[in-house]
Amino acid sequence: MNPPSQTASDEADLQARVDAHPFWYHTIDIAPGVVTPGWFDLRPVLDRMPWPDVRGKRCLDIGTFDGFLAFEMERRGAAEVVAVDVEDHLEWDWPPDYRAAELARDPGFTGGGTPKGAGFRLAKELMGSSVEYRELSIYDLDPEVIGTFDVVVCGSLLLHLRDPLRALEAVRSVTGGVFLSSEQIEVGLSLVARKRPLYRLNGSGADAQWWLANAAGHDRMLYAAGFAIERRSAPYVIPFNVHPSEITGVRRRLRQAAMWALARTRDTGVLHRAALARPRV
Repeated sequence: MNPPSQTASDEADLQARVDAHPFWYHTIDIAPGVVTPGWFDLRPVLDRMPWPDVRGKRCLDIGTFDGFLAFEMERRGAAEVVAVDVEDHLEWDWPPDYRAAELARDPGFTGGGTPKGAGFRLAKELMGSSVEYRELSIYDLDPEVIGTFDVVVCGSLLLHLRDPLRALEAVRSVTGGVFLSSEQIEVGLSLVARKRPLYRLNGSGADAQWWLANAAGHDRMLYAAGFAIERRSAPYVIPFNVHPSEITGVRRRLRQAAMWALARTRDTGVLHRAALARPRV
């Protein structure tokens, strides 16, 4: 990553371009003093994840959105980083009751009417990044099309997939080294069962959520798709930045108590757990 040299005037211009973009999913440090107002801020949890050494490696970020994890691998010294995502938000795995194009969707899904890759492209330009963006669904990952990678990462995507196991098998096909999977885990199921794989099926509505797993359920998905887990993180919370929160009052206090029990934090955000896995021979 080779960001251009910067003056105070440049900083103001960069921030103006960042602010003009209608929606940011990720909070990204574009340059000193210039930060995107993302819904989610992964910066505080980077050290909680079981990262492999990416230096000199060919790396893939799946479901990149604005590219935070892709740019992080580049920052850590990856030789090549490819980032993939679907370009049209209507290509997501919407449940049957929420597939009509005219249905209202919040900015997290519509991006203010801009293509999903627009934030990535703007961040890449402003940072002078060399990460390659390719329009590709996780289901369509194929070594004949995209090759194989030393390090593959995927964050907060499996819960939005109708068929996460088929997706994970596609991930396995392009994983020549290790796979870092950081996924949302269900708070209630994580409290009642820490070792038994459990899932809550949604499959309805505007959140485009399907299978919500506890940590053991995340482990089992990886195993069922042909991975062997080498390292796991403790549960951690990805904090909201400018994301609106609908949880207030007693429910908020109960959720904070649950977060403390599971992750030793009262941060408002989304509970996650990450695993570093390798394809089983």
